[in-house]
Amino acid sequence: MVGINDSGQELNLDWEDGPSPMQVCLQMAGACSMVDVVHALNRRDLRTASVVLDAERSEDHPRVFTRIHMTYHISGNDIPKELVERLVTSSHEKYCSVSAMLKDSAEITWSLELTADD
Repeated sequence: MVGINDSGQELNLDWEDGPSPMQVCLQMAGACSMVDVVHALNRRDLRTASVVLDAERSEDHPRVFTRIHMTYHISGNDIPKELVERLVTSSHEKYCSVSAMLKDSAEITWSLELTADD
């Protein structure tokens, strides 16, 4: 399947050899929030940023997500932990549209692993 947006950009999905639609949905929740965090840190010495997602789904159909935990891995120099925590919180509470859609069915939690590159 190929999804094409109004700008003609394509997203190719191969359900046999690639991620399922639910896995893509989960990945997009992580990507949406990560964009918020990375964009806000654009003036800092950010070296790497990633998010690892762990989720549970309902046993009954429709098998919606019931729990999502996001572990943010951020590394760089002179990046205050309190700043990143505020950015992640505001992403989930205000800016991330994907998380906003999922929060009615899933408990969304997060943790932060911040490392300094010296």
